[in-house]
Amino acid sequence: MAIRALPQILVDRIAAGEVVERPASAVKELVENAIDAGARRIEIVTEGGGQRLIRIVDDGSGMSPEDLALAVQRHATSKLPTEDLLAINTLGFRGEALPSIASVSRLSITTRERGAATGAVITIEAGEHQAIRPAAIGEGTRIEVRDLFYATPARLKFLKTQRTEAAAIGDVVKRLAMANPAIAFTLAGEDHSPSTWPAGDEETRLGTLLGADFIDNAIAIDVTRGDVRLHGHIGLPTFNRGTGQHQYLFVNGRPVRDKLLLGAVRGAYADHLPKDRFPVLALFLDITPQNVDVNVHPAKAEVRFRDGGLVRGLIVSAIRSALERESGRSSSGNADVALGLLARSLNRPADLDWDWRASPAAPRPSAMGGADIGDAGSGFAAPAQAGFDELVMPSADVRATAVPPAPDSLDRPLGAARAQLHETYIVAQTREGVVIVDQHAAHERLVYERLKRERAAAGAKSQLLLIPEVVDLDPADVERLTAASEDLAALGLVVEPFGPGALLVRATPAALGSTNPAALIRDLADGFAEWGSEIVLERRLDHVAATMACHGSVRAGRRLLPAEMDALLREMEVTPNSGQCNHGRPTYVTLKLSDIEALFGRR
Repeated sequence: MAIRALPQILVDRIAAGEVVERPASAVKELVENAIDAGARRIEIVTEGGGQRLIRIVDDGSGMSPEDLALAVQRHATSKLPTEDLLAINTLGFRGEALPSIASVSRLSITTRERGAATGAVITIEAGEHQAIRPAAIGEGTRIEVRDLFYATPARLKFLKTQRTEAAAIGDVVKRLAMANPAIAFTLAGEDHSPSTWPAGDEETRLGTLLGADFIDNAIAIDVTRGDVRLHGHIGLPTFNRGTGQHQYLFVNGRPVRDKLLLGAVRGAYADHLPKDRFPVLALFLDITPQNVDVNVHPAKAEVRFRDGGLVRGLIVSAIRSALERESGRSSSGNADVALGLLARSLNRPADLDWDWRASPAAPRPSAMGGADIGDAGSGFAAPAQAGFDELVMPSADVRATAVPPAPDSLDRPLGAARAQLHETYIVAQTREGVVIVDQHAAHERLVYERLKRERAAAGAKSQLLLIPEVVDLDPADVERLTAASEDLAALGLVVEPFGPGALLVRATPAALGSTNPAALIRDLADGFAEWGSEIVLERRLDHVAATMACHGSVRAGRRLLPAEMDALLREMEVTPNSGQCNHGRPTYVTLKLSDIEALFGRR
């Protein structure tokens, strides 16, 4: 078969398949053009999920009739003055968006250059250009795209529902609005409730788009290394989501979904979140254009860095430093959930005829004329002295070990330990409220951080077992653990093979105290089988340390002495990342006294 040159209109439609995948792709390209034109105000209106209508109006620099004629030609652009693809300072540069959209829709562009007396308009239907005509319009540009993909009906079959396509458009606009807080955006039309985001600063824009809860539970970042600057806000580990859709990443103002950046974020949060939870964040990377290649894909959603290691290291170190700096903070949502549960438990049925005076716990007059809260009939034995030792509750599984508060501890971040509930939770009192600590989760983080510090210093200390323990394992597990014996030794765990199906444990990390070597080894074997050999050494060691910490931490159900509870609180206050355990769960919840009083109608 003879080779022939394809008609230009067919070439344009083929190219449109890469550039304009769906209505949201067209919106992205057109809004980026408005941003590049210096717009300070951009309005987006859609109908039918963007398939029936997309209208973009901006107050940018506009175009002359001559530039308008060139703008709809393929690979015609004003954004590469030096013809250097490594010196791109704009969002667009390929010169493909307008002709691609015009080849599969009914496109109308009305524009007026700044300082010009009149404007101009051009209409293109399925790639067929009509003559440019004079038009009345204020300075800026209005683009209308109607009946997207009507010229390629097969593409219509691949579109999702109008609701889904409209949601995708909303996400695109949200990302561009995040990257450009100095520009006012409006999103309206039958697909969206009218939304306007006035021009402002970065934090205000993020709070508007991601919700006030995000700013309340986020940490600001602004660090520079060489010619690379990283700034934005990252969510606390306890403020997380079930998908990665709430991670917003930008390179030189360009929204991207880059594997290197996403991997860096995942690595930075690895010590703080379980693998099925994701952080909420918005990070902006500013880098010299010559050190990043944005000409990787027509959609421009992927980039390549000249020094990927520098970029990854900057992101990981910046996030980890920020999390350590704010390690004492926990998501305010934890307290909201706790208060909500308390509120529901306090709500009694309206028709319940309940007299508090009939309660067996009601105070009774004593012989001294006062209220006797220690009456035997109340089922509650009061402490004999102000410095009481223990509260005795009527039910064996509802117990509290109580201690008097140390006055100087009330001003500490986690306050003074007052009681242990259910031999699992420590209740502490502060000047402003109450702190409830999960003793196992908290101690797990403390042991983990201690193991990491010892490993970084000179290797974790070991404690020799009086009698080495033999642990039976699958031969494949024995092989994996034996191959990692040097890494395990750096964490204080000394093992060696003991035949084809067993492992001999000679020493365990001193930081773990008394532990079950067999259970620890079996959990490590399961972990090594799951992690695979592709995981980098540092992360493998962190995984091992986390598993060890879980085995060496204070278990739920263990009664703690008052001194032990206070010691745990004090160590939490000076340990990085103590606000959540190694699995991403919060270690404590803070309840403000004002909120508790509101629950009981005291304010």
